[in-house]
This record gives sequence, C-alpha cells and structure tokens, in this order.
Amino acid sequence: MNHQTIVIKIGTSSLTHPTTGQLALSTIATLVETLTQLRLLGYRVVLVSSGAVGIGCSRLNLQERPKKMSLKQAVAAVGQGRLMRIYDDLFSGLGQAIAQILLTRRELMDRSCYVNAYNTFQELFELGVIPVVNENDTVAVDELKFGDNDTLSALVASLIEADWLFILTDVARLYSADPRVFPHAHPISLVRAEELAKLQVEAGSTGSQWGTGGMATKLAAARIATSAGVRMVITRGKQPENISKILQGETLGTQFEPQPRSGNARKRWIAYGLLPMGKLYLDAGAVNAICYQGKSLLAAGITRIEGDFSASDAVQLCDLQGHEIARGLVNYNSNEIERIKGHHSETIPELLGYEGAETVIHRDNLVVLSFSG
Repeated sequence: MNHQTIVIKIGTSSLTHPTTGQLALSTIATLVETLTQLRLLGYRVVLVSSGAVGIGCSRLNLQERPKKMSLKQAVAAVGQGRLMRIYDDLFSGLGQAIAQILLTRRELMDRSCYVNAYNTFQELFELGVIPVVNENDTVAVDELKFGDNDTLSALVASLIEADWLFILTDVARLYSADPRVFPHAHPISLVRAEELAKLQVEAGSTGSQWGTGGMATKLAAARIATSAGVRMVITRGKQPENISKILQGETLGTQFEPQPRSGNARKRWIAYGLLPMGKLYLDAGAVNAICYQGKSLLAAGITRIEGDFSASDAVQLCDLQGHEIARGLVNYNSNEIERIKGHHSETIPELLGYEGAETVIHRDNLVVLSFSG
C-alpha cells in the first residue's frame, strides 16, 4: 500500500467544453475513476476543483463569466451545489465517499483555523474519504481571495504536507512560450529546484473564457509548492489517467523538483498561510545575516518600508533589488518601524518612548524562502 498524499487540481478549461461551457462528463468520469483507484492503492487523495462559476453560468444561461463580484458570488453558489452533486453521483457509483471543503484565505491566516483544517484533512484520510476543495466564492472578499485555484491547490498541498501536486490544465506540459501563439515554443519536462527562480517563460496571465488561471499562476503555484517540499506536475486535464502513469514513473507533463521540506509546521504557516501586509527592504548585511547566519531582523538593517500594518502581521522581506528573500511576523507596526529603521536596537526605547523588543522580527517568527523574485 502506498501512503503518499497527492493533491489534484483540475481547472475549468478541463472540466468544461471550451465553446459551450457545458460539462465534459467523460473527462470528469475518468478523473473520478482514476482518483478512486489511487485511493484503493493507499494514496491519500485531495481534489481541488474549479468549475463552480462556470457551471453556474451554464445553469443560468449566462454567456460570459461575471465581472461584478456579487454576481460572481451568486453564480458560484448556484454552480457549487451542481458541481458537488455530479462528483458525489460519480464517486458513489464506485463506492467512494467524498467530503466538501470550502476555504477562504481567512481560514489559513488564523493559526487555530489552520491547525483545525490540517486535523480535518487527516481525519478524512483515516476514514478513507476524498476531500473535494474549492474556494468559498460566496463569502470571499477581494483582499482575502486566493485569486485562482492554482494558488489554492499549492497552499492546500503545503498545509497537508503532500508529496505530489498535479495541476491538470489544457496543455500537456510547460512550454517556453504559449504554443498556441508561438509555434516554435519548446516543451520543458523537468524544472530543477535551482532553476525555478530563474525560469523565464512567456506565460499568459489569463486562462480560458470560463477560467481564471494561466501559466503565470501555475508557475506561482510551483514556487509555493516546491518551497514547501511538494513535487508539482503540470499535465493535460483531458487525460486524468496520466496521473497514475506519472506516479508509476512515466515521463509525462512537466515536473517541478521540490526543495527539502522544513519540519516546522508553524514556519510553513508563516510562509504560505499568511497574507503579507507590507514589505521591508533590507541592506546587504541584513540579507546575509538572515539568509546565511540564521539571525533575527534588527532595525539597523531596514532601509525602507511599504504598507500599513500592525504588530504581529506578516510582512515580506526584500533585498534592495526588490526580490523577496523571507517572510516574518513583525514586533512593531509600520509607523514604529518607520521611526526606528536604520537605528541600533539600544536606541529603540528613546525613539519610541517605551521599552520594546530588541528585534523587529525574531528568528523564531522568520522564514527564509528558497526562491526569489
């Protein structure tokens, strides 16, 4: 029995016919059969499924995806129930139980909710259930949205400490450019960990008429997933059986090599669960101390700040070129850091008028990221 954990994300472009927006039932049936077989082999399986808005549009005879937030949320509410009924009917036909999990960014930002979500997934795995995850579009607000299900699937993979993340999309693999536009684009079969930060691809920012993703969002997801120790694969959504073939060692799609996984769950939460509320730009000495010496961030190393944030918020730490090198939880708010930046720690009480922490971010609340830019 294989006890690896795999997350499969399928996009709207794979779930529906591109011209009509109608459900591609044969693809969904093959996906369901594949995931059920994997579960029977001992894999712990999570499905992150797009499609609620697209299915809602079809149900309501809308000709295009809504742009107004409240209308999109209403359409998602119509489509989500239909989507889950289809999955439940198909999985039930194979004797496989499923569960619906709707997430917003807020659940992952709260530490206790994050831990509770992790525990729920673990209990479902023990029960032999396949969780079906989607963003809770009906209640999500713009500033707390994942933005796309590629990002959501990468964050879920990080949360549950998955071994694999499969992104099923409308292309067979990653190309150096969009092959539909650039006929000479060449396929990429493997992206090594050290290559991902430097990878330059002409990646479209938008997906199909009915979806929200593009190759740019998939590369962003790859950076999140691989940094959390998850091997990610991009492969064709219309051929879900490729998942089993890839797990058996066949070279299909594009694989992204994972970084070594940190054993510290709380630091993974800081890195990927929280939404950064601002940026701190650091001089070369501070970057070196944080990245290579495991030091805390001191006020002296901060050159400028961006954003309006409170103490205990998460912020991005960037070098002078603007490349993100770390994330952490600040001990001071943005106004206080503005006053103490560039100064030595012993002058903080005089500058602020009270005795505060010596560090702006303590190393226990700081995560060095394995990618930049």
